[in-house]
Amino acid sequence: MPVDVRELPVFARRLRQARERAGISQRELSRRMSLDPDKSGPRMSQYESGVHMPHLETIEALAKHLDVPVAFLFADSDRLAQMILTFSKLSVANQERLLRALKRKS
Repeated sequence: MPVDVRELPVFARRLRQARERAGISQRELSRRMSLDPDKSGPRMSQYESGVHMPHLETIEALAKHLDVPVAFLFADSDRLAQMILTFSKLSVANQERLLRALKRKS
């Protein structure tokens, strides 16, 4: 029986979302991270199913290879996740402008 993705832990959901957004398989992500091929497929599956939580260094590497900020992987709402992705793609100058505008509104 398929697992309802909404029932998975936040990290597992966001990792899968980021990987699918990048258009790569679990095996390919493992290969890009130079993980042991015999263990990497099952390990990546365990991360995405919420069975195991990777160490911080692995989380940082996953984020880098998936071109997302680490914060995206822990965003507990879809709106926040989208905001993090969008904000991270802005230039530093535009990030500063947006932050100033948001501070004025709050």
